[in-house]
Amino acid sequence: MDRIGRLDLPPNIPQHIEAARAGTNPAVIYRVHSGWVVLCDWQFLPGYCILLADPLVASLNDLDHTQREIFLRDMTLVGDALMEVTGAYRINYAILGNTDPYLHAHIVPRFLTELEELRKGLPWSYPKDQMDSVKFDYRRDKPLIEKISQAIQKHLSET
Repeated sequence: MDRIGRLDLPPNIPQHIEAARAGTNPAVIYRVHSGWVVLCDWQFLPGYCILLADPLVASLNDLDHTQREIFLRDMTLVGDALMEVTGAYRINYAILGNTDPYLHAHIVPRFLTELEELRKGLPWSYPKDQMDSVKFDYRRDKPLIEKISQAIQKHLSET
């Protein structure tokens, strides 16, 4: 299976969302209007998040125009929060759905400290061992989750 298909969604997106709804998903950062913001299982780029649409839909095209605007606004609001919290110089956004047939967006902070050849590529261009070297760890990542949550809340109150 390709690396993109394995990103942060075990055991699958519906179960990930059910755990978020039940309050048992430790990676949850915030419940936004369109879904759940969670910290990715891979933290080789600190703050790498996923926005999981809730309710579940197959793609952005399955939402009506208002729902699309809300999802995309939430996605970029998370990006604003990540820039503020992580000091990233830019945010990469990706909505793929080729492997996981449910709407979710990858929101990835990028840093000037990355090696140039990696920084200019897709986040998934990193060597597998480097991507696997920093996995989500609730104890380590809890302060980051709290900071991102506060920043999202602040940005939501400004909209």
